[in-house]
Amino acid sequence: MSASRPTVLLAGKVHPRVRQRVEAEFDAISIDAADAALLDEDTRKRIRGLAAATAISADFIDSMPNLEVIANFGVGYDAVDARHAATRQVMVTNTPDVLSEEVADTTVGLLLNTVRELPKAEAYLRAGKWESNGAYPLTSLSLRGRTVGIFGLGRIGLAIARRLEAFGLPIHYHTRNKRSDVAYPWHARLVDLASAVDTLVVIVPGGAATEKAVNTEVLDALGPQGVLISVGRGSTIDEPALIAALTDRRIAAAGLDVFAHEPHVPQALMDLPNACLLPHVASASESTRNAMADLVVDNLEAWLAGRPALTPVPECAGFDRAAS
Repeated sequence: MSASRPTVLLAGKVHPRVRQRVEAEFDAISIDAADAALLDEDTRKRIRGLAAATAISADFIDSMPNLEVIANFGVGYDAVDARHAATRQVMVTNTPDVLSEEVADTTVGLLLNTVRELPKAEAYLRAGKWESNGAYPLTSLSLRGRTVGIFGLGRIGLAIARRLEAFGLPIHYHTRNKRSDVAYPWHARLVDLASAVDTLVVIVPGGAATEKAVNTEVLDALGPQGVLISVGRGSTIDEPALIAALTDRRIAAAGLDVFAHEPHVPQALMDLPNACLLPHVASASESTRNAMADLVVDNLEAWLAGRPALTPVPECAGFDRAAS
């Protein structure tokens, strides 16, 4: 251990680039899970920074009396008790912006795959059915003539909107508050947004405020030609309600990159022919994940060197660095 270097804890499975940089730039300690019982008291007292992509509870935060900063890998940080951290004057950071364009690209790809059945068409070709059975059946769905509603018009939502606008699709949105910097129609309630559109893209953070926000009422409002695309957090979708709506054809199709209990995906969902499913890969390119990893460590470096955090979460955005 070097007395001149802060001690940073790596908790759980972290990105290899995060591990490489933390081990090179700090005194690094690694544990397999965010469990205080895996650390002795002296070690817990040494820890000033924490890099993690796992759940960080209030109790775990409290177990480290000299903890100053938690650098979360990912733009979503609902697994971190940021409110409690803020009461302890512990900075929490995330990794926005660097993944916005990649996630938006994937969202458009997932939407296209869902309405035009491109993965199924490729499987048809690879199985030799084009030659033996003739052309793949015409798809009943298309992007043409659709109206898109975006639930969550933050950085990623705006990037998605720009792309879909270029496809010639009208955009509507629902957020808690109306934005003054866009001309898209705003709907004060999610169910009203669903009623106004036939394609609903869900890109909101997880947490109590959005838990199962897309429920039976919203799905029924979307209607029998409706398409649901979910790329935010799986907790925002009432999965049994979605399975029922897809089974009964009360909506036409769904494309999902996130699920309520990852990596578990309900068998009933996998069995549905009108569901297009991805294993949470929206930001999963090497370049984007490396940029996220660098931002994690850059936040640790800045805060532990006495500088402002680069990307504080809202709960911690007003922290005075000099007073922390």
